[in-house]
Formats: sequence, structure tokens, C-alpha cells
Amino acid sequence: MKVLVIGGTGALGGHAALHLAAKGHAVTITGRGESAPAGTPLTGLDYLRGDYVAGDFTADKLAGFDWLVHAAGNDPRHVPAGEDFGAWLHKANHVALPAVFAAAREAGVKRAVQLGSFYPQAAPDLIAGNVYIQSRLAACEKARAEGRPGFNVVSVNAPFMVGTVPGLSSAIFEPYVQWAKGLIPIPAFAPPGGTNFMSFQSLSEAIEGALERGEPGKAYLVGDENLTFQQYFQLFFDAVGSDVKVEVRDEELPLLPDVAIPQGRGNTIAYEPDAAETALLGYRRHDIANAVREIAAQFG
Repeated sequence: MKVLVIGGTGALGGHAALHLAAKGHAVTITGRGESAPAGTPLTGLDYLRGDYVAGDFTADKLAGFDWLVHAAGNDPRHVPAGEDFGAWLHKANHVALPAVFAAAREAGVKRAVQLGSFYPQAAPDLIAGNVYIQSRLAACEKARAEGRPGFNVVSVNAPFMVGTVPGLSSAIFEPYVQWAKGLIPIPAFAPPGGTNFMSFQSLSEAIEGALERGEPGKAYLVGDENLTFQQYFQLFFDAVGSDVKVEVRDEELPLLPDVAIPQGRGNTIAYEPDAAETALLGYRRHDIANAVREIAAQFG
């Protein structure tokens, strides 16, 4: 199939693009820059420059593609300096994102996946009062609402993600590895609480399964392992060969600031993904330690 991955120069979209290409699909990735990131295997894929928030992906741009993966939903990291937080997320996730799916339908795309966040399904009590989670819910609902017979749209809603794309830098995982190696002067502690984690590899398999077998209009809550933050960060220290034991402290960790824990420090979001849905999508489980080892190997 001819597949377009919007956001394919990022970590999750890039991993999914490479996975689909390895399965024999003709994959094109998009990004806002002039080209795919140098020094990564993404440069071997076709490239289409564009910004979905700016409305670049019109029906004529999407014509000729069989499948679409939208892996570029905006989160707090994407709000430009000086922009109103809520207004930007509304523009990006409530309006611009579903517009892409409407254009894809007009262009004759047959199947599409909207990659979203787990919070609305896994922790619906967090929706009220959280503009970011509200925008993610809107993206999930409005993208699927653009589906019609012959244009199947599903959402794959993912938890905390763990993994790497060869050669691609990471503002999250590179510091984790340096910290575990003792190169960043922050004590080895984790805040209380935890969440569900999933590897890039598992998610890419879930996206592939959603494209091939997903039920039209369905929102799939995917995930892998429920870990405390202490257990999670201990994996990084173990992966670099450190004998340091991560302790729990009820204080903010600079590498995982409280703003990145919507359920609140000390609280946990835990769930078991539906077994039938996991089998349908065909993604692996118990892959977090392996993903951390790959991160440590890349950034160590």
C-alpha cells in the first residue's frame, strides 16, 4: 500500500513509518523541515514537506495514498512561544487535525489511523479542567467522525512511550541515559506513583494492525506494562550497568516534572488492555526492558 505518515520525522511516526516500510509498504513521511532528519534511516523514505496545523494537507496533496497515519497531534511541547496554550491546542487538535481526515476522505484514502493519547480512555476523570486532555479527546472523536463507508478511520490511543529511532536525537531519553551513567548531577530518585508504558515497537505493530484489521470508527486503548516510576527509572540504571538503586521521594524530579504527570504526583494510571483487541491488533507485550536497553545502547 501507499502510506502517508504525517509526523513521520518524529519519534513515534518515524518508528511506525520504518516498520511499515519494512513490511513492504511504499511509505512517505511528512515534516515541517526541508527534509527527513539526516543520519537516520528516515532519509531512505519519500518525503513530503508540510504542516497540518497550517492546513497544508489538502485533498490534492493526499491523492494517490491508500492509507494514512496521523502521528502529529499537538501536546504542550508543540505550543509556540507567545501563543495562548488553550487556543493553540484548539486550533491544532480540535480543528486542523480532523480537517486532515476530511481531506483524506475526499482524496480517496481508504484507511486511516489517528494516533492519540490514553488519558481520555484510561483516566476519564482527568478530562474536566485539563485543556490538553480535552484537545486529545476532541482529536480522537472528530477524526473518527470523518469516517464513511469506504473510508475507515480508527484511533490508537497510547500511554507513556519508550523507544528510539536509530540516529534520531531525543530530548527525553538521552538525558535519562546520561543521568543513569552519573553524568547529570541529580540524585537517583523517582516520584511516587506510576503509569502504563508501551514500547515504540509495540505501538508500531498496533498501528499496522489497526490499518489492516481495525474496526471502522473504533478507538483502541493500547498499552503494555504498568510500572511505578521507580521501577521504570531503575530500568535505565540497570541498562547502563549501574548498581545504583533508585529510591522514591515525594518531590519533583527535574527529568519528569510534575506538569508531565497529569494524574498528579503520587497517583497511578494502571490498566490492562483488552485481550481481544490486543490480539486483533497483533502487538507484542512485555517489551519495556528491551526498549530501555535499546535506548541505552543508542545514547550511551
